[in-house]
Amino acid sequence: MITQIIIDIIQYLFFIYSISAILSYLVLATISAIETIEYKHKNSFVNYKEIMSSTISPSISIIAPAYNESLNIVENVRSLLSNHYVNYDVIIINDGSKDDSLEKLITVYNLVPVDYLMNEQIVTQPLRKGIYKSTNPAFEKLIVVDKENGGKSDALNMGLNISNSKYVACIDVDCLLLEDSLQKMIKPFLEITDKKVIAAGGVIRISNSCIVKDGKLHDVNFPIKLIEQGQILEYIRAFLLGRMAWSRLNGLLVISGAFGLFDKKIAIQVGGYDKNTVGEDMELVVRMRGYMEEQNKKYKVAYIPDPLCWTEAPDNYKIFISQRNRWTRGTIETLKKHRKIGFNPKYKTLGILSYPYWFFFERMAPVVEFVGIIYFATLVISNKIRWDYAFAFIVLAYLFTVFFSLIALITEELTYHQYKKKGTGFRLLLIAFLEPLVNHPFILYAAIRGNIDYYFNKKKKWGEMTRKGMTKA
Repeated sequence: MITQIIIDIIQYLFFIYSISAILSYLVLATISAIETIEYKHKNSFVNYKEIMSSTISPSISIIAPAYNESLNIVENVRSLLSNHYVNYDVIIINDGSKDDSLEKLITVYNLVPVDYLMNEQIVTQPLRKGIYKSTNPAFEKLIVVDKENGGKSDALNMGLNISNSKYVACIDVDCLLLEDSLQKMIKPFLEITDKKVIAAGGVIRISNSCIVKDGKLHDVNFPIKLIEQGQILEYIRAFLLGRMAWSRLNGLLVISGAFGLFDKKIAIQVGGYDKNTVGEDMELVVRMRGYMEEQNKKYKVAYIPDPLCWTEAPDNYKIFISQRNRWTRGTIETLKKHRKIGFNPKYKTLGILSYPYWFFFERMAPVVEFVGIIYFATLVISNKIRWDYAFAFIVLAYLFTVFFSLIALITEELTYHQYKKKGTGFRLLLIAFLEPLVNHPFILYAAIRGNIDYYFNKKKKWGEMTRKGMTKA
């Protein structure tokens, strides 16, 4: 009798959690669709050429940390220097690379050491060989800093110290920025409202199999490997149906470390990037938001649905698992560090909506799913399973995942339609049905390993991400 009561309680809890998750995803998808349609309509009247050419456009520093990026460094820097924006510079932080990244930059971009006044507002690892600028006027916007290794956060903090701009665009050096990315990203900061925009993020797309020439994206191709295809669908789903909604609700907790634009003054006031976390991108956004709430200032974290940045994704499961393991640990670290925000009305939307959602449906989701699998296996072994209910639940979960992916694909087709080649649409539909079976088990495994590593393997930091380089034309 007691055993049956316990089983019933557990089943009801799983049912309530599942229905809550499904409803929250549907609400977010609806809000995202509304926000994306409004954004497309409003921005159809914007003349981005005025922002691009105006000498009074706000200054922006693109900060790109680099560690052993010899394979892509020259091409990626060329991409960053190709931006159609008038008032910007590019700061490459060579974070103690052991390969020939610095030597390649010196040779290709005619770099020489210079005396450079640095305002050290955030403590970082010291310079190694110094600061370089080009003797070629064509590369006058380029600054290369060679420093002792301190990790990505330390390198970004060095960039904050070096920058003389009002805004900083923090980007992974292996990412490919589109030429109009800065003028589109800066636009929310220029709009006159009663809320100060403290940060903005944009959609990240996967560059695997795409053709890149002279630092520019020439041809968008759909990759062959299922693991890469699954990530394309996952990114479309997350960016178009997740972060757009949170931007409208002003509840966004994370801007991808691949590309984000920040108000430099506020980023420095809160202490810059945290060197003791592997989720430095999410942690900084949460800290900046918490600071603005505590100062009782009206603010906003904006989000741009335009595909502004393309990045190389893992093409094998070892690196994929390592990456997702790190994402899990970063989420746990950030939510734990800022737990005073959670469920706290003092922090308004951040405390009573954003934090609870991330805690229950991002941080706890893989744990709940893993416990559910163990519970299911226990019922099977003890012969207490109701196969009709179990089968219906599994089918419901699978079909909802497919349905949600199809909504994401429809949204993509009706808005930015990046994958135009014949047959790609069918392959995207096919991967919508395969992704829950092909990629998701590895995501779950990585998340559980991330939880175990966080609590029992404190020395574990960044995972390995081996680059193969973007396809050259």
